[in-house]
Amino acid sequence: MRAILPCIFEGLRMKLGSISPLLGLVEKLALHAPLSAEDRLGLLDLPYDLRSYDTGSYLLREGDKPDRCSMLVSGFAYRHKINSDGHRQIVSILIAGEVYDLQQLHLSTADSNVQSLIRCEVATISHDALRTLVSERPSVAHALFALTIVELSMSREWTLNIGRRDARTRTAHFLCEFAYRLDKRGLPHGQPYELPMTQEQMGDALGLTTVHINRTIKALVQDGLIGHSKRGVTIPDWGALVSEAGFNSRYLHLDATASRA
Repeated sequence: MRAILPCIFEGLRMKLGSISPLLGLVEKLALHAPLSAEDRLGLLDLPYDLRSYDTGSYLLREGDKPDRCSMLVSGFAYRHKINSDGHRQIVSILIAGEVYDLQQLHLSTADSNVQSLIRCEVATISHDALRTLVSERPSVAHALFALTIVELSMSREWTLNIGRRDARTRTAHFLCEFAYRLDKRGLPHGQPYELPMTQEQMGDALGLTTVHINRTIKALVQDGLIGHSKRGVTIPDWGALVSEAGFNSRYLHLDATASRA
């Protein structure tokens, strides 16, 4: 085994050096479950196709029956549902490294829509290739399962946010979550981060009108809790905004030590 390990790590180094677009998937899974060097190589060796989408493009539509899983390599997207009256509810925001249709490995028909917030690059992996890897590497199967469970945890928090927090608190909570997730991608607290959402889109995510979002954002700026420009947000005092939002990152499960095991 000692003789094999240097070869494995050298192979991993070469894969990382080539900047595989699947590296984001490896990093995302490693946040939630331990992955060996062999697991990571197996993920990086998956065959994939790359495709770019313009702002506002549908990456997935309700009723689709995809035979591939898709991961955001770059950009931002959002998942949403539309009711019988044509009103939209945004139910999650997706960032680079996240697979937005993992459930389609087991459910044939998509039950939600995914749309790009800005221009995105997407890597797609065939279900057959992913199923083969999962059958050969139980740790990868565990990591994918953990990722799905975390998505459910986030969905519960979003339900609480919309159902039981007032407009100011739910907006602050939304901004904390987005910043915290980006921080785990390497962006330090207090640095400006891109929030490529219109006030209408934020309203659809938070169950508020555009006018209410506008007033709430202005109030948070006036109170010194955030800085806000057309496409960016700065959090000058992370602790103050966390307190205002009642934000606890536990539901994101991004502090697990699994990746360091």
